[in-house]
Amino acid sequence: MEPSEILPVEAEAFVQSLEAFSLKEVGSNRWLRQHENIEKLNMQAILNASVLHDEFVKEFLVSCGKVSLLVHEMILIEVWKQKVFPILCQLKDFNPTTTFQLYMVIHHEATIINLLETVMFHADSCQAAEDSLLDLVDYCHRKLTLLASKATREGTTAYNQAKLTGPTAISSIQELQIQNAALEFEISLKAVSVLRYITDHTNSISVVNRMLCTHNMPCVLVQLIDCCPWSRYRDGEMEKYINSKWQKIPPEDKLKMTKLDGQVWIALYNLLLKEDCQRKYDFNNFNKNQLLKLRGFLTEVLVDQLPNLVELQRFLGHLAVTDPAPPKKELILEQIPEMWNHIVSENSGKWKAIAKYQVKETFNPSENDLRVLAQRLAQTYNLDMMESLLPEKPKCGSCGKEAAKRCSRCQGEWYCQRECQVKHWPKHKRVCQLMAEATVKLKRDLNTDS
Repeated sequence: MEPSEILPVEAEAFVQSLEAFSLKEVGSNRWLRQHENIEKLNMQAILNASVLHDEFVKEFLVSCGKVSLLVHEMILIEVWKQKVFPILCQLKDFNPTTTFQLYMVIHHEATIINLLETVMFHADSCQAAEDSLLDLVDYCHRKLTLLASKATREGTTAYNQAKLTGPTAISSIQELQIQNAALEFEISLKAVSVLRYITDHTNSISVVNRMLCTHNMPCVLVQLIDCCPWSRYRDGEMEKYINSKWQKIPPEDKLKMTKLDGQVWIALYNLLLKEDCQRKYDFNNFNKNQLLKLRGFLTEVLVDQLPNLVELQRFLGHLAVTDPAPPKKELILEQIPEMWNHIVSENSGKWKAIAKYQVKETFNPSENDLRVLAQRLAQTYNLDMMESLLPEKPKCGSCGKEAAKRCSRCQGEWYCQRECQVKHWPKHKRVCQLMAEATVKLKRDLNTDS
């Protein structure tokens, strides 16, 4: 029997119940219930896609017309994180006993972009998004611009440093801010895949015009290829961000293309070689010079891994010796995105009032509320289900072989045998202690022991 988080009838009920919230309602009990439902839908969608099973979550989102609502809720949290969260962190009278609810809000954006990455692979999801596709393109542009500036990767570095300094070095709010910055990197990487799927499927003149003329996405993608924020050198060794973590790359695999590399190249291929896009794009001197930088990256090794890039290579060779005519000026009734502007204008001047309201009414739960929330979260984040979603089997922390046993104290490290655990203990000891202490603190905060 296939592993399942929720049944199709449950998924349909969850999808039908999805509703739009106001900024003031973010973090409320009703909002948290919807967050839990979206989290379950996300895990089930990933599970279905990974085992090539019936993707009923995607089907329900499309048939019920809820894809655009997901885009709205994601942008709502993006606005909250930029406008309300910084004020909330600065309020002197805000000293929460636990930051669980706040973290759920911060993590909500990542949950939705993850779900969208799974469902937007299919053309009917793009069609079902309708006008919100413009808002999604704007969202992706904001995230890719941050990614190209490497601002998001600095957040992951700060998060790793904070983990090493220990739990007493920073306050819970400061830790939450660091986690938020680290999560932004993960979200931005998901936006790369979402943009690629939009370039695969959209035929909308307004969406194409938005990507090429308003945001000049080809040049943004060139910048991403140039700086490659998902790759870095640490202590003389190359690391790449694969499956949500930094992994050391052996010398023989340094030129191996990652999924993220492929997504950027395919998006460029779509934006530059589709006939409709070529007619729209202005190959002026600046854009042309930026695009010709790609020729230095299109090596034989790269093209062998993604043969379609031969056509892009030919196109760039032709572009180098020609000056394409500027696009014809045409009268177009263009649609414009509305979600971000509507949310901001609706709440303009109210940011501090919303923050104060949420501190008093939303993020100040009683012990009983925390206990109920903990039980609900335990049901949502089922450990067996989470492990079934892992892209690969756990590896031994000592020798790197496939592992079946984990550290009984922290539950965070895996080993293939007792000897490896004993050998790795001097290195694992400090991390194990920190994770165990954090778990004890978590249980104490939630009063789950009572």
